[in-house]
Amino acid sequence: MVQMDVVYQGDLHTRCEHEPSGAVLATDAPVDNQGRGESFSPTDLAATALASCMLTVMGIVANRHGWKLDGSQGRVEKTMVAEPVRRIGRLAVRLAMAAGVPVEARPVLERAANSCPVRQSLHPEIEVLVTFDWQA
Repeated sequence: MVQMDVVYQGDLHTRCEHEPSGAVLATDAPVDNQGRGESFSPTDLAATALASCMLTVMGIVANRHGWKLDGSQGRVEKTMVAEPVRRIGRLAVRLAMAAGVPVEARPVLERAANSCPVRQSLHPEIEVLVTFDWQA
């Protein structure tokens, strides 16, 4: 079990602390939902968690096989929907993979990314599109 502590600071801001490490981050409501957009929104964190989890799980598999993924990057675009309730409607993830990953490693790594715990935890109505850009 891992514990995170969240304090509502007022004005739609929170302070979030990861208890095991002491790492801290802040959130703010987005501009389109009464906030000032001064930090990640809670749904931004969910989207970020997806791309981070995909790269992390790929890294775990790559380490097991001796493949190098250092320098690989992710970008996620979050689209909100308002009906029937305000929620994440779509997450488009683009993973730009480091050069030199063996061709035979690619399907293994793609499968790992698509089975990461965050993706498996998302509501099935959230459309998730993943694109892998493999460098030569």
